[in-house]
Amino acid sequence: MPIMTPDAGSGTTSGERHDPFAPLTSQMMAVGDGHELYVETVGRDGGFPAVYLHGGPGSGCQPDHRKLFDPQRFHAVLFDQRGCGRSRPKGNRDANTTAHLVADMEAIRERLGFEHWMVVGGSWGATLALAYAEQHPQRVSGIVLRATFLGTRTELEAAFLETLPRFYPALNDDFLSILSPDARKHPLDEYWRLILDPDPAIHGPAARAWHDTERILSEHAPKQTRLDLASLRSTRPLPSTPFMEAHYFRNGCFLKSDQLMHDADKLAGISSIIVQGRYDLLCPPSTAHALAAAWPTAELRTVESGGHSLYDPGVRDAVALAIADLAAKN
Repeated sequence: MPIMTPDAGSGTTSGERHDPFAPLTSQMMAVGDGHELYVETVGRDGGFPAVYLHGGPGSGCQPDHRKLFDPQRFHAVLFDQRGCGRSRPKGNRDANTTAHLVADMEAIRERLGFEHWMVVGGSWGATLALAYAEQHPQRVSGIVLRATFLGTRTELEAAFLETLPRFYPALNDDFLSILSPDARKHPLDEYWRLILDPDPAIHGPAARAWHDTERILSEHAPKQTRLDLASLRSTRPLPSTPFMEAHYFRNGCFLKSDQLMHDADKLAGISSIIVQGRYDLLCPPSTAHALAAAWPTAELRTVESGGHSLYDPGVRDAVALAIADLAAKN
């Protein structure tokens, strides 16, 4: 049975809060296998239950994510997935698979006493939302997705082997330049191998190159469109997401081949709003369109000025509106 213990300073009540988006509770929750998750709730007790799933895999929840939920209407849960953000041990990839994360969500829901909840996630968070809903459809009151990612190798190859050289050929040259000529024949596998190598001299440059390339692809109008090759061997702190991404992507996101599309019939009857940026280079509209076609109760909303990032023009507002609209249907 998971154990939840409040963090210091989390004992305030909603009546004492001056910031309506301040956490109601912030706690560490033991989920087994040596993992403790950071879990917070926001909004009001007795509000519409919802859970927010961050992306990556490997990033973590941010304070701004709380503001997607009307604090007078929702009782929302935000948590950092295993090895991510404030969860402990940070970066731990042992006993860290999609099945573990789905089980963690159920443990959180049961601990908080929610019969069912709305599930909200973008990019990797959308992958996890679908995996959870297909396993526990009776626990899901609705789903809001952004930047739909189905966790397949095909999607990753399309983004990094087709879209990258087509839209950013010079960046693609930079991306491949840290690999040997032979390794460039299979760049994804080689990048993941380098990132997961224990030697900092090997994984450091690869992690920075992967992170910066992915960031450029994720923004509709990135400020820079080339890698700073001279800085790849910098001593500055390394980004955390490439390591968890390499772990998951190297293992097919711990899903069966095309599992989420194959099991889309399990979503029948669950209302959903899918928010999609027209110019998303990582998770293109074709993926969201295919999912919506297999899911009659899903509504697809396209943000014409948006790319992949939650903070591209119009995307964040569209997600917040989708959350509010879906709650109004229940």
